[in-house]
Amino acid sequence: MESYTQDVQFFGNYTPEELLKKFGSPLYVYNEKIIRRQMKRVAGILPNHRFTSNFSIKTNSNLTILKMANEEGLNCDAMSPGEIFVLKKAGFPSDHIFYVSNNVSEEEMKYALDAGVVVSVDSLPQLEMFGRICPGGKLSVRLNPGVGAGHHEKVVTAGKKTKFGIAAQDIPQVLEIAKKYDLHIIGINQHIGSLFMDYTPYLEAIKHFLIYAESFDELEFMDFGGGFGTPYHKLAGEQEFDMENFKVELDKLLSDWKKETGKDVLFKMEPGRYIVAEGGVLLGQAYSVKENYGHKYVGTDIGMNVLIRPELYDSWHDVEIYRDGKPVVDGPKDIYSVVGNICESGDIVAKDRELPVVKENDVVCVLDAGAYGYSMCSNYNNRLRPAEVMINNQGEAVLIRRRDTYEDLVRGFEV
Repeated sequence: MESYTQDVQFFGNYTPEELLKKFGSPLYVYNEKIIRRQMKRVAGILPNHRFTSNFSIKTNSNLTILKMANEEGLNCDAMSPGEIFVLKKAGFPSDHIFYVSNNVSEEEMKYALDAGVVVSVDSLPQLEMFGRICPGGKLSVRLNPGVGAGHHEKVVTAGKKTKFGIAAQDIPQVLEIAKKYDLHIIGINQHIGSLFMDYTPYLEAIKHFLIYAESFDELEFMDFGGGFGTPYHKLAGEQEFDMENFKVELDKLLSDWKKETGKDVLFKMEPGRYIVAEGGVLLGQAYSVKENYGHKYVGTDIGMNVLIRPELYDSWHDVEIYRDGKPVVDGPKDIYSVVGNICESGDIVAKDRELPVVKENDVVCVLDAGAYGYSMCSNYNNRLRPAEVMINNQGEAVLIRRRDTYEDLVRGFEV
């Protein structure tokens, strides 16, 4: 593939240059058709079962995208009171929000309970806390199946070396605490990790999870987690997550379990970045091209404050170069490190990449930035956070979050 954005007509009726001129640089750009396509895919994973697919607001918290998720019939999960607040603003009813807590205060847990959402706890002390503040209440328990998966150790959220969940061996203690406070465990949940392209470990974790479910008599739902992978190396031909075969194998696994146990609970899943990653790109300007001691650099305004994934996880994002409204795909190439404008040596978007020969004022397009892009932005170095724009189904660009102003940098201070 020479240009993903050109192949899918990502920018609708515009060129990247036109978008930057109108909305400023850098700029997050989303494509409604792609995002809704992904939402429909995950909503239909288990058509033969009672099922909901949860949108993870931590991947992208833009209100417009959250409203789209609600329109497409997705539920959602939240990790903080702020996420619950924003999800309600997006129109999600309380019973479509699942609060997955992690090391929270009584105040935070009470906020979730007062909001009327189902709470998940992920440790025995947090289960005790729930019992003290809500005796007789209903809740879910996050279990750690001892199996993890993911592209980097920092995104593996289950297994024997992670902070998340209650170890399966502690289920008897869970039941004791629940009895002590007359608690009703109506759900169990897990999440083994993020960005796995091979679904085999995920199915294996679900098999273990179904065995653990037999310990709980009042189950109304099971949340298998998720984290389906996105082909971040798509320009090199990386294939998509094999959703179709995954659906077939998962359907058989769950159908067999229901026949064996006679249980018919609601199944939940958290596809994570799969929903929004490919539907967003990050545009910036190349302001300098230079060589330092044999290493060539493309200096851009895409700093680590705007996209921190490469610095935080050593993550790969494909990069396209646009010039005069078209992607540069032919001609000579060279090896560059694409870097940002932050005063940090680690401020690198893409290291030692073969790219078309870059010129000053070219547009740099970072692919697959729709998930964990803007949601992890900061004002580090007092840089302004960019605007967000949606290319709607008619190909028009709609501003869905304005760019920061300098006044925003001091808005929270008491002066």
